[in-house]
Amino acid sequence: MPESQAKRANSAATRARGRRTAAKEVRQQQLIKATLSAVAKKGFAETTMADVAREARLSQGIINLHFRSKDKLLEETLRHLAAEYKQAWESTLEKAGERAADRLAALVELDFQRAMCERNKLAVWFAFWGEAKSRPTYRKLCAERDREYDEVMLALCRELVEEGGYEHVDPEDVTDGLSAMSSGLWLDMLMGPDSMTPDQARRICFTFLAAVFPKHFSPTEH
Repeated sequence: MPESQAKRANSAATRARGRRTAAKEVRQQQLIKATLSAVAKKGFAETTMADVAREARLSQGIINLHFRSKDKLLEETLRHLAAEYKQAWESTLEKAGERAADRLAALVELDFQRAMCERNKLAVWFAFWGEAKSRPTYRKLCAERDREYDEVMLALCRELVEEGGYEHVDPEDVTDGLSAMSSGLWLDMLMGPDSMTPDQARRICFTFLAAVFPKHFSPTEH
């Protein structure tokens, strides 16, 4: 085969592999989205591969081809949620500027944006958290998600304590308080969406921040 023909053949093969890889990733994302919907409707234990297949409008064989088992599918769904959340808060920090107060405010705002606190996602997060105690893989993924985020929050709280001269404020307590508050408000939104809205949840968090860091926040700012 002439060299030019060999190059064209190699190029065509490379493009074909790229298309197959892209198609595989699209299909996996479709199945993960279907899993989110199925778990939100039926709960963790009751969701089956058949349920996911119906949500995705695909055959169960397609799911087996991509994930092989329910456990693998659920693990990848949790991994997807954790990666999505990490990408969102990292992007948020990049856009927030250099001031610690602005960066902390942006992270709090993020938790109550529609894309983050959509009901299906909240239901699945709590389903996974409920299983994490007995499933080491889930526990590890959840811990990794929380650890890096909490380190960023703690660094920002420390910076605010120093800037404002808040001598009696423990930045670790503030970080733990914000984390617990966000999780609790997410649960309230999941269980009672009519009585707890994202706007209400956001106001509660900023009321807390204004009480802790009055030189940097006002409860009516956001």
